Amino acid sequence: MGLFSFLSQELAMDLGTANTIIIQNDKIVVDEPSIVALNRRTEKLEAIGEKARQMHGKTHDNIYTIRPLRDGVIADFNAAEQMIRGMIKMINKKGQLFTPSLTMVICIPSGSTEVEIRAVRDSGEHAGGREVYMIYEPMAAALGIGLDVEAPEGNMVVDIGGGTTEIAVISLGGIVTNKSIRIAGDDLTSDIMEYMRRQHNIKIGERTAEEIKIRVGSALPELIDPPADYIVQGPNQMTALPIEVPVSYQEISHCLEKSISKMETAILNALEQTPPELYADIVNNGIYLAGGGALLRGLDKRLTDKINIPFHIAEDPLHAVARGTGIALKNRHKFSFLMR
Repeated sequence: MGLFSFLSQELAMDLGTANTIIIQNDKIVVDEPSIVALNRRTEKLEAIGEKARQMHGKTHDNIYTIRPLRDGVIADFNAAEQMIRGMIKMINKKGQLFTPSLTMVICIPSGSTEVEIRAVRDSGEHAGGREVYMIYEPMAAALGIGLDVEAPEGNMVVDIGGGTTEIAVISLGGIVTNKSIRIAGDDLTSDIMEYMRRQHNIKIGERTAEEIKIRVGSALPELIDPPADYIVQGPNQMTALPIEVPVSYQEISHCLEKSISKMETAILNALEQTPPELYADIVNNGIYLAGGGALLRGLDKRLTDKINIPFHIAEDPLHAVARGTGIALKNRHKFSFLMR
């Protein structure tokens, strides 16, 4: 097989609303924002990933940027395919005579419909995937955190991504109860945009709102180790003159309140549907948080206080799902929960 190794490649892909991560041979080879810049006239790819993100909100008439995934689901088929192809090309930089045939494992939201699943499969196949397997995100997150998913005990994983929050109870290599809500990182970002417009009369874009969320985002109004205020610059909505507004973490925790309570409700709903034997396991083991949303300050403490079950943040929450997808790729003949 060594002779043909360059003809075939194995990739694990976490196709996310915010970031796409590709793992090859247990190493992260691509970690880029899920965004492409296309030429309006020719529909050709201008830039992809970080380069395209820098163009986002700053383009002229001939170029437009698009995020091919919305709410964890492919919204623009053509752009998604171009993005997957472009990211696979990033790995194979050297001029190769043959395009290697790909074996891929791609993760999808647990609330995906048949049509949405087929869209991901088709995109993978069009981008050169010979064998395309799917895995549900919470399952991948559990593998990435290092849980034994095939053991006869209940583990609960909450994966807060960019487009969806996935909540699932996993036991015996399957998902027992799951809840997938379309309230996640992107909604928190738009909450901040709306709040700044309403409260401070200042217009900000998606990138600035994202920056505010990273710098001073918080789920609690009182933090032990509070971040410094973040200065936001932008036009006043009434006069269009430039203004500077300092934003504190207390304000942001207040403006994210509504979305975070919805996440709390969804977690409680999933717990409600959990069989009692597994419920006992979850109370003992705690609940695991993964995804970029797990990095929000004070979120684990807030959820622990509200639900009375300890919440643990995964070691590397941003890459937990991708790592789990990589593990699934290595054991694809052993794991029965992978979908073809």
